[in-house]
Amino acid sequence: MKKIIVTAAFLLAATAASAVNAQTVNAGTYTVEGTNLDGSSYSGTAEITLASETTCVIEWETAGVKSSGVCMLNGNAFAASYVLEDALGLIVYEVKGNGTLEGRWTITGKDGSGTETLTEAN
Repeated sequence: MKKIIVTAAFLLAATAASAVNAQTVNAGTYTVEGTNLDGSSYSGTAEITLASETTCVIEWETAGVKSSGVCMLNGNAFAASYVLEDALGLIVYEVKGNGTLEGRWTITGKDGSGTETLTEAN
């Protein structure tokens, strides 16, 4: 019986710790800083609109080019698929403790990956 109680207490504590450490992504405007596939830099803005507790719509504007996609939060991973002109892309961010999103992206028909950081705009 003691073993069952200790196990239950451990599982409850682990679940509570997970909830405390759960990451969130806020709706709103973010500044964008990134590197292209060739290593050159770009900047702009992104707007995240929440659709549910784990899904959202994201729209970027960088270098005068707009793209949009669907996004999803899973733990500290935040992923988005998007359309840029005629190509499909994918970006996977790590949600940092301060709310910053640090990611790597790729796009169909191109080699390599770029980087991107989203920071909540004030």
